[in-house]
Amino acid sequence: MCIAAVVNGSTVQYTLSGTGKRPVGWLGMGFGTHMANSPMVILWGNSDGSVTLSQRQAPSEVMPTLVSSPPRVATLSTDLSTVSESGQISDYQANSDTKQPLIFGFGTTNPGSSDASASLAKHLDYGVIQLDLTKALSSFTSTAAGSAATSPGATDDIPLTPHQRMVVAHAIFCVVGFALLLPAGVLLARFLRTFTPTWYIGHWIAQFGIAGPAIIIGVVLGFQAAGKIGSTIWDDHKRMGVVLFALYLAQCVIGAFIHYVKLKNFTGRPPQNYLHAVLGLTIIALGMYQIRTGFNEEWPNFTGLGTVPAGVNTLWIVWCILLPVIYAGGLLFLRKQYSQEEASRKGWTNPSDDYDMSTRERYHDQ
Repeated sequence: MCIAAVVNGSTVQYTLSGTGKRPVGWLGMGFGTHMANSPMVILWGNSDGSVTLSQRQAPSEVMPTLVSSPPRVATLSTDLSTVSESGQISDYQANSDTKQPLIFGFGTTNPGSSDASASLAKHLDYGVIQLDLTKALSSFTSTAAGSAATSPGATDDIPLTPHQRMVVAHAIFCVVGFALLLPAGVLLARFLRTFTPTWYIGHWIAQFGIAGPAIIIGVVLGFQAAGKIGSTIWDDHKRMGVVLFALYLAQCVIGAFIHYVKLKNFTGRPPQNYLHAVLGLTIIALGMYQIRTGFNEEWPNFTGLGTVPAGVNTLWIVWCILLPVIYAGGLLFLRKQYSQEEASRKGWTNPSDDYDMSTRERYHDQ
């Protein structure tokens, strides 16, 4: 939603409007920095073309209720108010504030009644902004800040809303886990396993010890962000997120099985080793796809901030090219790896030679 303010003598004209990202159920703003005890003005359109203005207040983060005698009276500007996604306006008695802190809320469910005391469904999003009411009207700007754009007289550095910050945190943790730490563990194993038996320590630390907490935190934040706006739509991004998380947990179990469970009297390379490698690469590939749907679809849809900068997509493309190229370079050591594993299976256990740790430990046990 957007909020605009114009000072006109003893009143301030506030314009509340939707951006078109979501259908408008109701629009609201309050005067303060938090919901509790802040005077609010809430607007919604009715089926007969009228607009209801409701002045409310809440003792805490609960549904605000009607205030019969508000400290400052708001008047609906019926000439400009509509039931569309923009143009709902009210005049509000001015006070001495030059920097006007506001809270805002946006709901997609219409109360279904023109009664000013009608029940309100929970907001889709909310946040805190501040308007500079001293700026001249000629300095009109349109700036996005969270789910609110403010003009004229808006500060350009309004912080993200709590929901948007949660989405950003979800993205950061998941990108670090799936696009950086998991590939780092794979590349470490691919390049170092033929040179040092200690490669496995770095591999599991990157894949499980560090990536695990990052991925778990990212997934939890994703569910919280979706729940915070009451999203029950299971789109491709959410479904893929659940699948990816399940595959990651399965991969960790397979890795532990390979390391700790040694198959005796097995003459070849264990099949679970191949499964572990293929599944690991699949998870990274799906993770990169998931990142793209996240910034390309989920970000604009669930934050209202529009598309991400073009540089984000460029960086994603570059990383998608670099990862397989680097991994392909590591495949040059595959022949050496297989030779070392074959030597290990034949009983060659010279500590000065390096080969696959799991097979080496198995034959040391024998």
